[in-house]
Amino acid sequence: MIKKVIIMGAAGRDFHNFNIYFRDTSDYKVVCFTATQIPDIDGRRYPPELAGIHYPDGIPIYSDENLVELIRDNSIDLVVFSYSDISHVEVMHKVSIVTAAGADFMIAGSPHTMIKSIKPVISVCAVRTGCGKSHTSREIVRILQGMGKRVITVRHPMAYGNLTRQIVQRFAQYEDFATHQCTIEEREEYEPVVAMGAVVYAGVDYGRILSEVEKEADIIVWDGGNNDTPFFRPDLNIVVFDPHRAGHELTYHPGETNMRMCDVALISKVDSALRENIEQVVHNIRTHNPKALIIEAGSEVTAEKSETIKNKRVLVVEDGPTLTHGEMKYGAGVIAANQFGAAEVVDPRPYLVGTLKDIFIQYPNIGPLLPAIGYSDRQVKDLQATINGVDCDLVLSATPIDISRLFHIGKPVVRIRYGYRDKSQPTLTEVICSRFSSPG
Repeated sequence: MIKKVIIMGAAGRDFHNFNIYFRDTSDYKVVCFTATQIPDIDGRRYPPELAGIHYPDGIPIYSDENLVELIRDNSIDLVVFSYSDISHVEVMHKVSIVTAAGADFMIAGSPHTMIKSIKPVISVCAVRTGCGKSHTSREIVRILQGMGKRVITVRHPMAYGNLTRQIVQRFAQYEDFATHQCTIEEREEYEPVVAMGAVVYAGVDYGRILSEVEKEADIIVWDGGNNDTPFFRPDLNIVVFDPHRAGHELTYHPGETNMRMCDVALISKVDSALRENIEQVVHNIRTHNPKALIIEAGSEVTAEKSETIKNKRVLVVEDGPTLTHGEMKYGAGVIAANQFGAAEVVDPRPYLVGTLKDIFIQYPNIGPLLPAIGYSDRQVKDLQATINGVDCDLVLSATPIDISRLFHIGKPVVRIRYGYRDKSQPTLTEVICSRFSSPG
């Protein structure tokens, strides 16, 4: 009998699992996807161009809130969990909801969804959102560029728009962001890599993406999203840990999977974390993956015109996902405010406009910071209105992009950046060179 399936996701891992695991088989019938975690990604359809010959009309995408009704109304046999950065407790709540509604529950084994490349692959994943993957992967790009390698970064999907236009995306210059109608969240990941003179690929169909990347790369860097596992089979699997959230490597899915699979365990932010928390992370790694090489690294925070911060009342704008489902209480912006002597971090909550009010209702523990949320034009406009409405002296922008290039801000903006710094031996450069120093 053909099993009827629902795939639970968030416009990333779900589509990949379908493409690799379900698309070309007649043993399963995927009735629909459900969507959560990211605003406004339901109500769409996975298009026929991606869904394949078994789905000439494509596949509908519904809100995760309708899961029980969808299982019962469609006599679903199997629900496949396919998104990331969710606590183990919440995963088991999903299991209970699904099995009580009458379906089986499945999580695809990570190796079964990895595509093998003909080129070497270095993967950079994490145990939580906001650990420091992005600047770690950029450091690896810098190292490989210094070795004379043609390096291409492939980013975990952020397929929030028109899926037929996002099948394969290539970013090599700033104008490509406008061409592909990138959200703020996409720009945060792509723009810093392109600024290094490197190329980024992303999209929806990672089999097709890999075919294109292999034509121009000596070596591929997989830049993971959230705490998801790699889509490409890595030759070197680096996983980033956050000592500010010590213990989360054991309590979040699929971050624990990453911890158990990694070749290199990179503990980030050691320059701003308590030593006892760093040691807790080290203990957990050594207990559950004793073969992993442990590296410690810092995240150096710098500011343009840092002297202008002293004694100012500042609005701190941080990376959005890190504050929302990443659950961080602060990021580089708050560190910079303290480091450079700001008089006060101004609470933006009294000034929130439109959809940003909804974000703070959904994530009530964000605190007196402003996440750079911009999944839609409406959210970008609300972000602009909120920033301009806050009573402050200046804005500390700790998002990786220059938001002042996206819209007008009627007050001074100081960009906050953070970069990779080795804090132990061997260094990341030594590890990369020892594995990939041979020609080609």
